[in-house]
Amino acid sequence: MQPAVPASVARVLDRALAEDPDREALVTRTRRLTYADLNREADRAAHALRDLGVGAGDRVAASLPNDADVVVAFHGAMRLGAVWVGVNRALAPPEKQFLLSDSGSTLLLCDDDVPDLGVRMVDLAAWRAAVDAAVEGPIGIDVDPLAPAGIAYTSGTTGRPKGAVHSQHNLLAPGTVLVETRGYDASLRKGDGFPFTILNMAVLTTLLVSQAGGCSIVMDRMDAEGVAEWIRTERITTWNGPPALLHSLATMDSVVAADLASLTEVWTGGADCPEAIRSMFEEKFGLAVVATYGLSEAPTVVAIDPRSGPHVAGASGRVLPHLRVRIDAPDGEPGEVCIAPADGRYHLMLGYWQRPEATAEALAGGELHTGDIGVVDAEGYLHIRDRKSLVIIRGGANVYPAEVERVLMEVPGMGACAVLGIPDERLGERVVAMIEGAELDEATLRAHCEANLAKYKVPERFVPVESFPRNAMGKIIRKDLPGLL
Repeated sequence: MQPAVPASVARVLDRALAEDPDREALVTRTRRLTYADLNREADRAAHALRDLGVGAGDRVAASLPNDADVVVAFHGAMRLGAVWVGVNRALAPPEKQFLLSDSGSTLLLCDDDVPDLGVRMVDLAAWRAAVDAAVEGPIGIDVDPLAPAGIAYTSGTTGRPKGAVHSQHNLLAPGTVLVETRGYDASLRKGDGFPFTILNMAVLTTLLVSQAGGCSIVMDRMDAEGVAEWIRTERITTWNGPPALLHSLATMDSVVAADLASLTEVWTGGADCPEAIRSMFEEKFGLAVVATYGLSEAPTVVAIDPRSGPHVAGASGRVLPHLRVRIDAPDGEPGEVCIAPADGRYHLMLGYWQRPEATAEALAGGELHTGDIGVVDAEGYLHIRDRKSLVIIRGGANVYPAEVERVLMEVPGMGACAVLGIPDERLGERVVAMIEGAELDEATLRAHCEANLAKYKVPERFVPVESFPRNAMGKIIRKDLPGLL
């Protein structure tokens, strides 16, 4: 029997509030909130957003640092029935502006140094003042748990991000299942340093942890020494990091085994983690690395290693019981990974925001067609073999060639370009741009990319080529590109 998902995000704190309202719920760099504190602040945030003109169904965007303010704002938006749009602070202004315009956001909560992005903007100081001035108590709105509640923007082959839309039910379900299947309880102290503005992180931090009655530690550092400090100081029990960071933790002499002694679980996902890194990490810290597979459209985790093991080399864990994975290929052969709910209590994403054709394609036949190629073995472990899309996984972050190519093609004098990933032991892949027949200096190309792309998307190499290999239709033959490097 699968566990019941909370009725709404507003109800996700109820169990802990009934059991022990003074239990610690959230720790950030500047604040420590109990469940009673978080509940009170969430109510005030809902009132503050309404005072700022936000109503049910309105899109409210946030580009805030990993601190209590962004977590409180998220809970407030959910209690108001608004639609949350996370905007990564690392994005360049043109990238942020597109997300705001595409989503139709009516308000942006942001740092005080953000340039005008064509939408009403409330900086951090003004947002804190608005919450402090708001009335206390429930806002009195019955939120439809199946209505749009969050938009997770994920790029694709078109070069422009598209927004995966999720209901509050979608956002709560992964936490419900993970708490049940992994036996989490009030002793859980889960640390996460990825930006909270990524919708998946809201799912895997406060929404998951609150269902266990534990404490969510939203970290503001993702360097090895900073992560070790957070884990040691806050006695974190479960932590999630990319392979590149696991490599640094395992190889830096300044990080010692005692720093991570409180951990009982370490997750990694978003990129293939070489078995060599797993071995180095386990040898130093005595802790196996848990493999995961997930995507924004699911949302979050689809498969994960069992808590008691084992890890199967090359696999991304077992499929969670609330989902069904079908491989679109003959038995035993690699094929596209297609995901569907295991029963009627769970739901797929609602679709892509204002993109009916992309939605119809992605959800054809009542399944989520992931674009990833894989197999499921006899023990239920999912093995991802390749990607139909050309996504580059750099240090756990997705870089989509079409998006970088679109920016490069804006440079005057650009003829043709192609962006690809090259293998890297630490980061997984590095971004390389190949430029055909254009007499452009690297400084010009790099400056344009840095002004229009997040830092991690900027190519590390710009390689001139005389001509690209092309097929009869004039399209670049991408599989032949590595031979030109």
